[in-house]
Amino acid sequence: MKDMTNGSISKNIFFFSVPMLLGNIFQQLYNVVDSVIVGRFIGKGALASVGASFSVMFLIIALIMGATMGSMVLISQFYGAKDHKNLIKMIDTTYIFLFFMALLSTLLGLVFSENILLLLNTPKEIMNEAKVYLQIMFIGMPALFGYNGLSAVMRGVGDSKTPLYLLIVASILNVILDLIFVVVFKWGVAGAAWATIISQGFSFVMGVFILYIKKSPIAFKLKGVVFDFYLFKKSITIGIPTSIQQMAVAFGMMALTRIVNGFGTNALAAFTVAGRIDSFAMMPAMNFSMALSTFTGQNVGAKKLDRVAKGLKSTLVMSSVVCIIITLSIIFFGKYLIKMFSTDPSVILIGLEYLYIVGCFYIVFSIMFVFNGILRGAGDTFIPMIVTVMSLWIVRIPLSFMLSKVYGTKGIWLGIPIAWAIGSFVLFIYYKTGNWKNKIAIDSIKN
Repeated sequence: MKDMTNGSISKNIFFFSVPMLLGNIFQQLYNVVDSVIVGRFIGKGALASVGASFSVMFLIIALIMGATMGSMVLISQFYGAKDHKNLIKMIDTTYIFLFFMALLSTLLGLVFSENILLLLNTPKEIMNEAKVYLQIMFIGMPALFGYNGLSAVMRGVGDSKTPLYLLIVASILNVILDLIFVVVFKWGVAGAAWATIISQGFSFVMGVFILYIKKSPIAFKLKGVVFDFYLFKKSITIGIPTSIQQMAVAFGMMALTRIVNGFGTNALAAFTVAGRIDSFAMMPAMNFSMALSTFTGQNVGAKKLDRVAKGLKSTLVMSSVVCIIITLSIIFFGKYLIKMFSTDPSVILIGLEYLYIVGCFYIVFSIMFVFNGILRGAGDTFIPMIVTVMSLWIVRIPLSFMLSKVYGTKGIWLGIPIAWAIGSFVLFIYYKTGNWKNKIAIDSIKN
């Protein structure tokens, strides 16, 4: 656990974000290793099948983020306020809620997986493989929800290292299982899916075991568990806007995938590859944002708003420097990165178009996410939701669709940075109004 209400602001945020960044890099290796091995050993059709399922899994992750964001905000603020009683109640309530959400997601996913893929306009030639991959991934929902819920609770109390250790081990296991199931056993995309969910399950079970051995106050327990409806309602009130925001992004990804699908298997394979690289490039900004959320939550809980403002400035500088380095790396090494996944000339060409257009604007994405982070940490999640829905569904998707009619796949990619720029500007204006200071979550909660 880490108290971020004292000490160097920049060091607190930086050293809290680094383990999260490394952890997310390893988590993304699940998807990347699947894509590399599938693309290299099975072919671009199988690679496109994995890509067709990506936007669906992104939606599930969005649901988890929404479900845990409200809890994490309250947990971090209770921790900063030294309110141990409500802290434990909130943790218990979070675990119970996520358990039932995981079961529901598995059931609905298995029943409607084919309908979802049809809705996405998935090419017929990859439909069967995409369905197999997606259904296996839905079987692994309890592990996915469990791990991410556990990580959210840990981050709320300032622990970003334990999730990193779990993911390092799980990612190594994922690589080994991918090679065994796909290369040796020849199980195809099913092997890649099984490798992923087994690895996720392993990381979750390890996390539960480690917290139990340490006798941590945030560990799972079977006796004395409390489901507090008032705190649940409060966390949902905070979390719903974030959930809608993330779901809007996820549905936007699905809408974008549908537009890309109209350009055929090569375009979808390229989009899949570029998306994997893109996810790595965006990680620093996203993790700085998450670190700032925890930092903000603890400091508003401790009534230290002056540290919050300084934290924003420090995070903007650190995140921007990292994004400039990443952009330069993408420009110079993008072609070689794509070749790791596929050697098909058409896939490489389309993938490079994406990276060159989108990669030049990572710093804009970073600014948008940093402002998101400070608002969420204070408990003001409504405005980020509105801004995300607006920039995505009023700007990005319509613009990408219209430009694709003129410029082909290049037009699809152009809509992405334009939406980021508009979202960043609106969030900056809202932050300057200072209205977020009136939305501190725990101010309305009494013991």
